Amino acid sequence: MLMSKSDRAAKLHYMANGFRVLSTGDHVVCAVSGVRIPIEELRYWDVARQQPYATAEIASEALGPQ
Repeated sequence: MLMSKSDRAAKLHYMANGFRVLSTGDHVVCAVSGVRIPIEELRYWDVARQQPYATAEIASEALGPQ
């Protein structure tokens, strides 16, 4: 069975002001909560860890005090 684009997680390279798509898909998975994040709604990630986060609160928790 072939997978449609909507059934596959994208692989991204996170940069300071955006990201580059390495493998196409329609979502990424939050590194902390496991929630699917549609690519068009992705706003929070960590460049050093190369991890996406579903919300600002989750990102703040994951990154800890700076």
